[in-house]
Amino acid sequence: MPFFACIEGHPNLRKLKPASVWAVLPALVALSLGTGLLAGCGAQIDRHGHVFIDVDLNQVQPGMTKDQVKTVLGSPDTTSTISGDAYYYISTTQKTVAFLKPYEIDRQVVAVYFNPSQTVDQVAHYGLKDGIVINYYNGETPARGKDLSVLEQIFGNISNRKMFKDQRPGMGGIPGPGL
Repeated sequence: MPFFACIEGHPNLRKLKPASVWAVLPALVALSLGTGLLAGCGAQIDRHGHVFIDVDLNQVQPGMTKDQVKTVLGSPDTTSTISGDAYYYISTTQKTVAFLKPYEIDRQVVAVYFNPSQTVDQVAHYGLKDGIVINYYNGETPARGKDLSVLEQIFGNISNRKMFKDQRPGMGGIPGPGL
């Protein structure tokens, strides 16, 4: 009885027999499937945009030129020319749980404002609490007029227009070459 060698002195345990592999197999399969299904429901974190490093952000100081800012932080994600120039560095973090729609859990925007002499005037930090969530309409913009089917469009154009450019009222037939 090598399986129970460490506990052979106990009288009740000597009567136990080792369980067969086939008896334990369904329980192991159910446990592994359950673990796999639960792991699929775990949250996934996705980060998009600029990766901010505190050391780099602290290097941007008023008086720096645009090229110096690009050297420290890299190319801006977007720029603005309304009421002075500005560089915007944007980072978002989204969380997706299972098959549900992802939602934004964090947003960081670093805005570097430039004065008319093209040097840094101010560096501002904005977060998710500072922004406004805008729902974009991803469908088509509705057009004026009536929605026509393909056949209505084809036959509507034939009946509304002349079939041939050179066709004149009162002249029958299809115009040929030289007419």
